[in-house]
Amino acid sequence: MKNNRALWYFSRFVILMLLYIIFFVAGSLAVDSLIPDLPSEPGMVSPEVGLLIMGALNAILIIVLIESSRYRGWKLAFGLAFAYYGAVTFIMQIETWYFLTSVTVSEELLPRLFIMGLPVPLFFIPLAILLLGKAKAGSDSATMLEPVKPLKEWAYKPILIAVAYILLYWFAGYFIAWQNPELRAFYGSPGDALPFWQHTINTLRNEPGLFLFQALRGLLWALFALPVIYGSKWSRFSTALLVGFFFSIPQNIGHILANPLMPLASIRFSHLIETAVSTFIFGVIVAYLLYREPAQPENNS
Repeated sequence: MKNNRALWYFSRFVILMLLYIIFFVAGSLAVDSLIPDLPSEPGMVSPEVGLLIMGALNAILIIVLIESSRYRGWKLAFGLAFAYYGAVTFIMQIETWYFLTSVTVSEELLPRLFIMGLPVPLFFIPLAILLLGKAKAGSDSATMLEPVKPLKEWAYKPILIAVAYILLYWFAGYFIAWQNPELRAFYGSPGDALPFWQHTINTLRNEPGLFLFQALRGLLWALFALPVIYGSKWSRFSTALLVGFFFSIPQNIGHILANPLMPLASIRFSHLIETAVSTFIFGVIVAYLLYREPAQPENNS
């Protein structure tokens, strides 16, 4: 019986991995003609292997997101589509708008980057729900927004979330990514890195909007994670790990491939380590702060 169950999941994993690659490539067609014709250093792996890795990791992640949720049917499809598009595309591309529109991203390309991320949440996630047998609402399907947290909790938790994100973003950005001289030159700061506190004070003085922008991004991260956290039938610890992986894997795995928008391999690698570490920790923090016990706890197994 266990072998049959394992075979059932493996066959659907293979199907979903291939479907993810198809929808990801279909979305990429939206930007294909607008990607600048710039030389790019090779990625860590070949494009073919990279696509397989991306397909496998995203398929596994989405399967776990579906299986860990108390939602079913349209609630599950809407909630995960909202969470996935928001955390994987919207959050990432508003940062592209902030940092790269003056470097490698044109005005014509920017809106296409938002369109590129639509096929997976709109089509792949509902198909995954259907294949995993969660398309029909059942008696165990949770109500989307109940129970609502007390108002006093919403008075301080958004502040904690915003502050946590700014600190993680800034410390990881400086002590991991900013130590790469090629990365500093790419973003218009060639030469030796300033000491941490001098760099921080200069940024506060010359670009204070950056910290407000990152505070907003932190709050948006939390907003998009709510369907995962509120729908989870897992423990707080397991849910926190899941949200950590949800924040860190699909957004960053693309750095293993060549990318004309970020042509130097060392820059992509620096960002991969920086953002994978900071967003994983941030996801754990967000889940711990916003977690609520399921109305009817279920066995994690």
